[in-house]
Amino acid sequence: MRYASTVDRLSDLGSAKWAVHIAGRQRAAKGEKLIFLSIGEPDLPPPKAIIDVADRQMRAGRLRYSAGRGELHLREALARHYTKQTGRSIAADQFLFLPGTQAALACAFMAIIEPGDEVLLLDPYYATYEAVVTAPGGVPVPVPLDPDRGFHPDISAIEKAVTPKTKAILLNSPSNPTGAVFSRAENLAIGEIAKRHDLWMVSDEVYASMIHGNHSFHSPFFETDLEERTIVVSSISKSHALPGFRAGWVAGSADFCNHLLPVSETLLFGCQPFLEDATAFALDTHFDETDAMKQAYLARAKVLMTGVAGAKGVTTHLPEGGMFLMLDVRGTGLTGEAFARRLLDEEAVVTMPGESFGARGAGHCRVALTVDEATMAEAARRITALASRL
Repeated sequence: MRYASTVDRLSDLGSAKWAVHIAGRQRAAKGEKLIFLSIGEPDLPPPKAIIDVADRQMRAGRLRYSAGRGELHLREALARHYTKQTGRSIAADQFLFLPGTQAALACAFMAIIEPGDEVLLLDPYYATYEAVVTAPGGVPVPVPLDPDRGFHPDISAIEKAVTPKTKAILLNSPSNPTGAVFSRAENLAIGEIAKRHDLWMVSDEVYASMIHGNHSFHSPFFETDLEERTIVVSSISKSHALPGFRAGWVAGSADFCNHLLPVSETLLFGCQPFLEDATAFALDTHFDETDAMKQAYLARAKVLMTGVAGAKGVTTHLPEGGMFLMLDVRGTGLTGEAFARRLLDEEAVVTMPGESFGARGAGHCRVALTVDEATMAEAARRITALASRL
C-alpha cells in the first residue's frame, strides 16, 4: 500500500530520539532498579483543588461536546492571565484551547507553513520540534547556540540564517533542554529580525512559571509591536504537574486564531469540558504547591551540581529556568550518546543524550530534575563514579 510523504518525512524523528529512555524502561520492566532522569514528567503531585474541580465538573455532566475554540469562560480566564502578564488588554478571541502544547505547536505550524518554507530552530531544541516543522513540509534550519555562553541566542547567527524561504523562528524560553531563559533584550533583537524579514515568532512557553534565581520571564508577546506575528503555545502540564490532562492553548492575534480554527477543527472538535473548567480554575488561582515544586527543582539542581563538582571531565551550571539541567561531558572524551549509554549500562542511571536535541547538544546529557534530593545525590555519585573510570 502507498503512504503519504508525511510518513517518510517523519520516519527518523520519532522514538529513535528516546532510545536510551526506552532501553531503561525495558530493563526496569524486567525488575532492574534504575534512577530515571530522562523524561520531563513532574514527580510531585498537582494541586488537589484542581483535581477536585475536574472531578466535580465531570460528575456534574460536563462531558458533552465543547466549543471548537474552547469554552468562553476558559478563554476569558486565559485573557485575564495574559492581560496581567502583558500589562495590556488581551481578549478572549485571541486563544484556542487544544490538548497540550504539542498539539498546539503542530496546529500552529500547519497554519503558517507551506512545503519548502524554512523555520529557524535554536539548537539545542526540544526533540519534537523538527517533526512539527517537517510534518507540513517545512524545513528545519538549526541555528547553533554556544554551550559556553549558557546556550543563549547569537543574534548575528540568527540574522545570517535567514533566507528568502524563511517563514518563522521557533523560540523556547525557559528552554528544554538547556534551562536558558532569554532576556527581554534578546527577544527584542530577535523580534527586530522577524519584523525586518516579515517572519512569524512561535514561542513555546510551557515552562514560563518556572524561573530561577534573579532571572525574569519575558515573551515576545509582551511587546505590542510583536503581537501580530507572535504565536504562543503553552499548557498546565508542567506548571501545575498535570501532563495527563493534555490541557494546552494557543495565544496570538485574533486574526491568527480565526485562521487557525479550521485547522484545529480538522484534527479535533473541542476538548473535554470538565478539563477546561479545571484549567480555568488553575489559571485564576495561586497554589502553594506550584511554588514548592519550582523550589524543589532548583534545590535538586544544586544537589546534582554539588555532587558532580569533583567529577573528572564533567561540568554543569544551574538552570535559569525550567526543570532540566545540561550535564557537559565533553571533557570525558565521550559523546553525550556514549556517556548516556554507559551511565545506563554501568550505573543504572537513565538520562537523555544531548544529541537527541540537535547537533549543539552533542557532548551533553539532559538531566530531568524529577527525583527527590536523596535520589539526585545518589545519581550524582554514580555519574562521578563513571567519569572517574574514563
